[in-house]
Amino acid sequence: MSVYEPESHVAVVKKYLIMQTYGKYIILLGIIILIVGIIVYLFGNKLNWLFHLPGDIRIEKENFSFFFPLTTMLLLSGLLTLIVKIIQKFL
Repeated sequence: MSVYEPESHVAVVKKYLIMQTYGKYIILLGIIILIVGIIVYLFGNKLNWLFHLPGDIRIEKENFSFFFPLTTMLLLSGLLTLIVKIIQKFL
């Protein structure tokens, strides 16, 4: 025979705080996606240089083309890391 034991108040509060934290991160992610979308929309024609940096690997042959934006990805990774570190400092 099993007896239903309600969760303690502390467990309920912990779950609430965890969900509240996840909610903040989801909202923050949405705001970041919105800002990036606005930037691309407004300045997309001026960002043509982004995937044509020195170090981006491009191989084009008759029936084959390969593109690996190594330098661009390193640049974006560093920029995103900096943004995340700044955001973590204020949260």
